[in-house]
Amino acid sequence: MNTRLLYVMDPMCSWCWGFAPVAEALVEQASAAGVPLHLVVGGLRTGSGAALEPTTRRYILEHWHAVQDTTGQTFKFEDALPDGFIYDTEPACRAIVSARSLAPDIAWKLVKEIQQAFYLQGRDTTSASVLAELAENAGLPRIEFAEAFDSAEQHAATASDFSWVQDLGIAGFPTLLAERDGQLALLTNGYQPLETLAPLLSRWLERATRA
Repeated sequence: MNTRLLYVMDPMCSWCWGFAPVAEALVEQASAAGVPLHLVVGGLRTGSGAALEPTTRRYILEHWHAVQDTTGQTFKFEDALPDGFIYDTEPACRAIVSARSLAPDIAWKLVKEIQQAFYLQGRDTTSASVLAELAENAGLPRIEFAEAFDSAEQHAATASDFSWVQDLGIAGFPTLLAERDGQLALLTNGYQPLETLAPLLSRWLERATRA
């Protein structure tokens, strides 16, 4: 029986940061039942290459406030998204994919490192050097990570994740899917609290492990 929990997310997505405590609890719930986690990156904002316009920055920060009000997750608003910041999530996504190829368990730790660095510390998680430092904090050798991160293979693997998400029609993050023998069940598309999702996952796990 092939079962796994698929978490479709972007490490620089504010709703994914808001969802982080819920995701952590659900991953632990699935793991206790012997169901592993597989991370899929969605590519929230990629390829623009342009610095944020002031109006876009204000809109994003208003959005962050809404996420904080809804989820209770803390954000660092002071000096957030500074002048000239290019909000491109591809490097952070590629960091997760690179870590996933090297050590899947560490990829999940790296998600948390990137989220905390970006949303709590105001660090530039589009920077390759920052991402290498965070990967090392998560437990990956810096040189090994940097080689994977820069490789054509991981550029392609990241693009493949983005395409898979688009082909499946997933338009928002976080999205949580449960997979059993290639069949996908949607647990949530968008933020929902743990008290809503834990029973859903529990029922799916009962069916999946009973069969």
